[in-house]
Amino acid sequence: MLGMVLAAGAGRRLRPYTDTLPKALVPVDGETTILDIALRNLAAVDLRDVVVIVGYAAQAVHDRKADLERRHGVRLTLVHNDKAEEWNNAYSLWCAREYFGQGALLVNGDTVHPVSVEQTLLSAPATTDILLAVDDVKTLGEEEMKVTLTEDGYLREITKLMDPARAYGEYIGATLIRPGAAERLADALKATFERDPQLYYEDGYAEMVARGEKIGVAPIGTVDWVEVDDHNDLAKARRIAARYTEPVS
Repeated sequence: MLGMVLAAGAGRRLRPYTDTLPKALVPVDGETTILDIALRNLAAVDLRDVVVIVGYAAQAVHDRKADLERRHGVRLTLVHNDKAEEWNNAYSLWCAREYFGQGALLVNGDTVHPVSVEQTLLSAPATTDILLAVDDVKTLGEEEMKVTLTEDGYLREITKLMDPARAYGEYIGATLIRPGAAERLADALKATFERDPQLYYEDGYAEMVARGEKIGVAPIGTVDWVEVDDHNDLAKARRIAARYTEPVS
């Protein structure tokens, strides 16, 4: 199984940091970046072959590739999204489709969370080919990627466009993709961005559910984490990141 990090986004609401850097390389704890935390978490669960999907300011990741590998004891494969500044991330994840067949633990390159999230996904029973990490504790608002469940506990809906009062919880941007899902996930993502290139990869999950697929969810418990979209989120990330990281050498 591989680690996989979606790190192609521009993060325009984090300027001036992202004038020259992708969002994943914004520092959150001294010199430690969001990408450092993602790679450290993956290495901690022994996923040391990591695919990083790059796009906006991709050269910055290339320039740091050897150092990131040395710091975290990982081997990085960089996959290029050629439409990162035009299309949304359903296409971005599809760009890495050739690696799905090895199995992957996917994490978004704009979230700061502890390794317990990866551990929760990897330790869950193998009842579905796709398993989503979900926060069922926090109070939800309009921006969150919200989910509802079927009566037997599988994914029913996943969208930001939902009354928070209806939601079971928030998808936090971490997915276990088992090898058996590879072709079906790639096809659902393709159908999603062909329908509308501005759709999210989570809309690809919704497409799979509409086709009759069962997608599981794994509650992460009470965990401090944040999706870093703007400067307020970045301030929160900096408050919590030090608790989940060690100094980078």
